[in-house]
Amino acid sequence: MDDVLIARALHVLAVVIWIGGVAMVTTVVLPAVRHGDLAADWLGVFRAIERRFVWQARTAIIIVGVTGLYIVVRAHLWGRFDFVEYWWMHAMVCVWALFAVGLFVVEPLIVDRHFQRWTSIQPDRSFAWLQRVHWFLLAISLITILGAVAGSQGMSFL
Repeated sequence: MDDVLIARALHVLAVVIWIGGVAMVTTVVLPAVRHGDLAADWLGVFRAIERRFVWQARTAIIIVGVTGLYIVVRAHLWGRFDFVEYWWMHAMVCVWALFAVGLFVVEPLIVDRHFQRWTSIQPDRSFAWLQRVHWFLLAISLITILGAVAGSQGMSFL
């Protein structure tokens, strides 16, 4: 079972990098961009930062997905999905899927094409929307992490 322990360690490390980055963008970068603390060109600053982080986030998401599936298969955890007490297992999959679709499909195919036009017309409104989306994603991520850590240690919220 050493392989499961290694997979779990990689899983947690990738979650820390991924969600830590989301927290940094949500609580530091977006407010600084919106207040013009970094430069007057909101979109340019955001894109410069996002371009450097997006591949870290995508790599972390892949690692989380692969290691998560490996742990479930190798440790025979499929049965947990049958019980509401393990809601956090479902939440982990849902949060992962939301980010995977967002980073690999929605962002490159939809947001990248339309966000620049929207920010040129309504910069404050577009960045306010972007920050709200990030706050929502961060909130559900933190709730899921709290539930997963507590639940994996035997604590039940139900």
